[in-house]
Amino acid sequence: EVQLVESGGGLVQAGGTLRLSCIVSGFRFGDDVVGWFRQAPGKEREAISSINTKYFSTYYADSVKGRFTISSDNAKSTLYLQMDSLKPEDTAVYYCAISGRLLRPSQWDHTWVDAWGQGTQVTVSP
Repeated sequence: EVQLVESGGGLVQAGGTLRLSCIVSGFRFGDDVVGWFRQAPGKEREAISSINTKYFSTYYADSVKGRFTISSDNAKSTLYLQMDSLKPEDTAVYYCAISGRLLRPSQWDHTWVDAWGQGTQVTVSP
């Protein structure tokens, strides 16, 4: 059984930083795409970043480009999202996800997801 467990969310002031982690069990990182989504209250779930765990190519949504950095530690089956220069509009529940079918991070969206984490709340105060 595949399980994804996020951690690292919390409350931070605008301009601050957080680092999210996602430990994946039951799934070996290979030529796969793993990444992050977020969902703010009343909004649709947004694909924000992904990475191919063999070639380490990445994708970032325009809303986070230049501020967020995705990485993976394949030996630890762990995915990270370093979030810098946080803004109040980054407030959302953040979900990690994996796809065993997708090869290109640029195509990252919910239709490719094979498993989801439970989510972690990120709140950015003004």
